Amino acid sequence: MAAAKLVFLAAALSLFYLSGAADTATSFIKNSCKPTTYPDLCFASLSGYAQTIKNSQEQLIKTALSVSLDRAQSTKGFVRKLLKFKGLKPREYAAIKDCIEETSDSVDRLSKSVSELKEVDHSRGKDFLWHISNVETWVSAAITDENTCTDGFAGRALNGRIKASIRNRIGNLAQVTSNALALINQYAAKH
Repeated sequence: MAAAKLVFLAAALSLFYLSGAADTATSFIKNSCKPTTYPDLCFASLSGYAQTIKNSQEQLIKTALSVSLDRAQSTKGFVRKLLKFKGLKPREYAAIKDCIEETSDSVDRLSKSVSELKEVDHSRGKDFLWHISNVETWVSAAITDENTCTDGFAGRALNGRIKASIRNRIGNLAQVTSNALALINQYAAKH
């Protein structure tokens, strides 16, 4: 009977510890997201990774970049499927094709950023600044690619469900990527 009580007590303490660690990590993410442009989206997109992030700023930016890359890949697939819609106007078709190219570029730049971030882990001194600068440049360029996609749907001639769908999807991607860049900039400023 005493052994069962000890097992129960150990399990209860473990749950209490894990709950406290999760609360600490969640608070860390929430505080880190406050200075971003879209803090609620930042927290919503990263809080599910609290156990991985813990209180590590390095893990936070790696996760933010990975989330952004995943969104970019998903968005690219979504935009690609739009080409299969029947009855697309020639201008819509051209804008979608351009958007696929822009989202492909965004995926490429975010992939390079994820790889470059691994180099930051292994660098020291000036190399750190070089690698983190590359990451900042590529993430910023990815945001430009995303915005260029939506620019292709400017004007009333392209109003409709396709335009609304793309703007919604690309807008969300640009916001997540913007948040990742803000977190990377915070990290770089502390080093």
